[in-house]
Amino acid sequence: MVHYDNVSEKPKFHVASEDFGKRVPAIFYRTEAGGEPVREWLKNLSPEDRKHIGWPVGMPVCRPLSEGVYEVRTKLTQNRIARVLFYIDKKGRMVLLHGFIKKTQKTPDEDLALARRNKNKHQKGLQ
Repeated sequence: MVHYDNVSEKPKFHVASEDFGKRVPAIFYRTEAGGEPVREWLKNLSPEDRKHIGWPVGMPVCRPLSEGVYEVRTKLTQNRIARVLFYIDKKGRMVLLHGFIKKTQKTPDEDLALARRNKNKHQKGLQ
């Protein structure tokens, strides 16, 4: 299970996979300029919402989207649903690519496209 109570520090967490019983280290995607978009998104959530961000990985809260990008779903307060898109890199780490509050049934194309771009940049070693 992952929890993000203190997103201002370096990540010191792992994701427990229900399917395999193993721990997967998780890191924040970092832009060329040094920003960490998912960390910033998490910081901007209310403290109450941050308490809800934490997941065991596996269905029904986690599912593959496309091209190696996965989605983790978390219910927030006020009937909102948060999504964090990630991929597993060559080092076996869960790289958190993009986070957002989902407003439609389908994951918006622009959010998926942003996650794919971030994944490609990370794979090319820009982190």
